[in-house]
Amino acid sequence: MNDQDKKIRTHLPMRNVARQRHITYDARDPDTSFPPIELLRPPKGAPNVLVILIDDAGFGSSSAFGGPCQTPTAEKLAASGLKMNRFHTTALCSPTRQALLTGRNHHSAGMGGITEIATGAPGYCSILPNSMSPLARTLKLNGYSTAQFGKCHEVPVWETSAVGPFDAWPTGGGGFEYFYGFIGGEANQWYPALFEGTNPVDPEKTPEEGYHLMEDMTDKAINWVNQQKSLANDKPFFIYFAPGATHAPHHVPKEWADKYKGKFDGGWDKLREETIARQKKLGVIPADTELTARHAEIPGWDETPEEFKPTLRREMEVYAGFMEYTDYHVGRLVENLERLGILEDTLIYYIIGDNGASAEGGINGCFNEMSYFNGLQAYETPEYLNERLEHLGGPESYNHYAVGWAHAMNTPFQWTKQVASHFGGTRNGTIVHWPKGIKAKGEIRSQFSHVIDVAPTILEAAGLPEPVEVYGVPQDPIEGTSMMYAFDDSAAPERHETQYFEMFGNRGIYHKGWTAVTKHLTPWTAMQAKPVPLDDDVWELYDTTKDWSQSRNLAKEMPEKLHELQRLWMIEATRYKVLPIDDRMAEKMNPDTAGRPVLIKGKSQVLFKGMGRLSENTVLNIKNKSHSVTAEIDVPENGAEGVIISQGADIGGWSLYAKDGKLKYCYNWGGLKRFYIEASKPIPAGRHQVRMEFAYDGGGLGKGGMATLYQNGEKVGEGRVDATLAIIYSADDGCDVGKDTGAPVSEDYGPRNNAFNGEIRGVQLAIAEDAEDLDHLIRPEDAIAMMMARQ
Repeated sequence: MNDQDKKIRTHLPMRNVARQRHITYDARDPDTSFPPIELLRPPKGAPNVLVILIDDAGFGSSSAFGGPCQTPTAEKLAASGLKMNRFHTTALCSPTRQALLTGRNHHSAGMGGITEIATGAPGYCSILPNSMSPLARTLKLNGYSTAQFGKCHEVPVWETSAVGPFDAWPTGGGGFEYFYGFIGGEANQWYPALFEGTNPVDPEKTPEEGYHLMEDMTDKAINWVNQQKSLANDKPFFIYFAPGATHAPHHVPKEWADKYKGKFDGGWDKLREETIARQKKLGVIPADTELTARHAEIPGWDETPEEFKPTLRREMEVYAGFMEYTDYHVGRLVENLERLGILEDTLIYYIIGDNGASAEGGINGCFNEMSYFNGLQAYETPEYLNERLEHLGGPESYNHYAVGWAHAMNTPFQWTKQVASHFGGTRNGTIVHWPKGIKAKGEIRSQFSHVIDVAPTILEAAGLPEPVEVYGVPQDPIEGTSMMYAFDDSAAPERHETQYFEMFGNRGIYHKGWTAVTKHLTPWTAMQAKPVPLDDDVWELYDTTKDWSQSRNLAKEMPEKLHELQRLWMIEATRYKVLPIDDRMAEKMNPDTAGRPVLIKGKSQVLFKGMGRLSENTVLNIKNKSHSVTAEIDVPENGAEGVIISQGADIGGWSLYAKDGKLKYCYNWGGLKRFYIEASKPIPAGRHQVRMEFAYDGGGLGKGGMATLYQNGEKVGEGRVDATLAIIYSADDGCDVGKDTGAPVSEDYGPRNNAFNGEIRGVQLAIAEDAEDLDHLIRPEDAIAMMMARQ
């Protein structure tokens, strides 16, 4: 802590007004004395801080670490900063982010998985203990300006609606004064579901007009910095810049993907060999590092059917263009700091991946990532994919690349995202840049480090103590280790000597150069395959002081050493709330069996005009069951037009709307096919009740059914929906009343100017007995009464 700073910063917030000791009657009295009002500021010399966190990017992806994706901004920062080549994450997004922003291990901070699979277990509940003040809040209470841009995937799913609470939102309890981004795991880069603070906002342009989220959020970040430095130049900032890039969908302007045409024609096996050669030449891995073997679950390029290869090649071209495009916009932000003259005194962390590259696209990749989650990838045949080849990465797609490419992006390591046991899931190239605080330039640091080390490093750099108490709540100690000891000393003994890893039962332990690991689940088969019992998992042992890539398993040669590390894993797991290990998948998707709250209770829900951006966790679940959608509307004299209610996007969902005066229903089956049902006559002017009843076939998940339309109880149309989506419509595009924001569900209207032209007085969603009505009419007062009765 700065010796010149006498403030007591261990108990936050600090007292802001001192008690007056001597009181005079007249302000002109010579004895009248008041201390001047003091602005809240951190200790003198505290730097600006910029943390950049790229999404789903492996160690072998960026050119700064030998990968094929050109990242000149990363290279430029590394040339005048440091490369950390033994920096680790948790193998999954929400856990890494919670750990980064708190300095605590992900289970300690309640985030053992993503928020959508939270359970009642303390290590997996997705609730941040109030004894762990987020870094941004600690910095804000010490006088920093704080802002977050991009992805926030740490909000418990039952708290993602407009009713909050907003304790886990960036501008709520997260400590950020400004937020512009999305709440959830991923975003459509062309049609993102955005929030400013806690208010939903729509992009000002369409893709056709040049919109892309990466450019938009960078513009917002640049404008925020400019304003902050214009109005409070003496106040340092903390910016958390967390693009949804390069997470799927891999969306990028075509010209950026085209820069890589033909560069991946040799396939992923050849790419791994090329990458490790570059890594050795750069010195980011030791010269004797071995390329790990490709596992049998990952197909070789030569054994991949030729008919898939045109699409497979383009998938990687699109991804590489996406990463370069992302780095370009990071560069715009960095250049703005340089233009303002503050780059030298800005501590930058450029973390290239919140986990290893993602294999969630499956064996062949996909045009629509939701096909993977809904079990529909078999329908994405070579013919289907090749027909859409030129649309990969564009607004029509929601694409992801194949497992083989993900494996190559994690060169030289084994496995991928989700596999926390091996470095392919957890090691991410990281660059630290702070010219005023780091003397070394263009050097590599190989001390073991972890994402929990970022927060204590920033506090030390700012001269700030770890808070002991925040808002009256005693704080748990930070579990990370500051990395500053190694910034100017490449030979400094590493201080982070022990680190456990766990995700979905994939487990590992690092201790003083040794790792013991066991892979429990394979990401692209986890939803279908029944896992082996935990006690039957086979453990491996690696000496990473001699075997940098975990390529030579020593378990049979050194069983005692393996046992020692297995025992240490159990100790650490007990210490950090990892137990009980939870590899369940279906049970965690279901709130009833997972033990987490649900926002919507009962069998019906009433929605009102203006409600929108509602995630699937905040809307009555009508999947895989019979249901009804009923709306009371006022139709203008010139006839009905526009969306009454919609849920989902062009990649899957449904919409009830008016077209050319007639009621119409569209069911979008994963972008593969759209089923339309249209009324036989127009809706007259005036007040009316319109209704869609869906009679589900039953017999399992994702089955079809009959959709019937009614006007004022009179049947006006019916049609068959051959199949439905069993699990999810969209990861980010929600439910809207009165319009369809984002990518449109139906081809009958576009992304703009699709709002209903009349008045919507209410919409009821209902299932089971609440959906049954013999005369196909509901009284609005009855719907409201049912809603209020559940309070």
